[in-house]
Amino acid sequence: MDAKQIAYMTIEEFDALPEDERFELIDGVLYPLYDMGEPIRLHQELVTRLLGKILNHIDSKNGDCRVYPAPFGVRLSEKTVVEPDITVVCDKDKLTDKGCTGAPDWIIEIVSPSNPAHDYLEKCGLYLNAGVREFWIVDPKYRRVTVYNEETPYIPHSYTFEDTVKVSIYDDLAISFPEIMERIEL
Repeated sequence: MDAKQIAYMTIEEFDALPEDERFELIDGVLYPLYDMGEPIRLHQELVTRLLGKILNHIDSKNGDCRVYPAPFGVRLSEKTVVEPDITVVCDKDKLTDKGCTGAPDWIIEIVSPSNPAHDYLEKCGLYLNAGVREFWIVDPKYRRVTVYNEETPYIPHSYTFEDTVKVSIYDDLAISFPEIMERIEL
């Protein structure tokens, strides 16, 4: 199937796509994930380190939330299915064999150098409008973290990789980017 020829698609058509190919469906438009390019090593290091910190926190508190790395489908509506880099879901009723149905509690996107607008513009609006409680955009190129949360949903909070960033959905979790970056060999 040549995804570039598809203008709009239904959720049923999306669900019928081959399982060995990865796509996102945004407002009925199909986006092949191979067009984003392969992630750089720093992207993967950040996903791994952030995932580890979040998972360790949840496990240390015997928490009910679940954390998933991509590929993990998040069905935000009947016209939108995305694969965030990291997804945290605290309502187990939203979990299915295919992923998450409805807004997760926290999403982290690591910006792809081949298409930063996809995370900063397209996905940001989707997540905020869908009711995601917290959304982070981690930009390895500019060493920046942009945070949106439910307290001030449309006001971004900006940090650098020199900062420790408080997670608003947890009272006692902050992510130290200096600590993460010192563990990554560039």
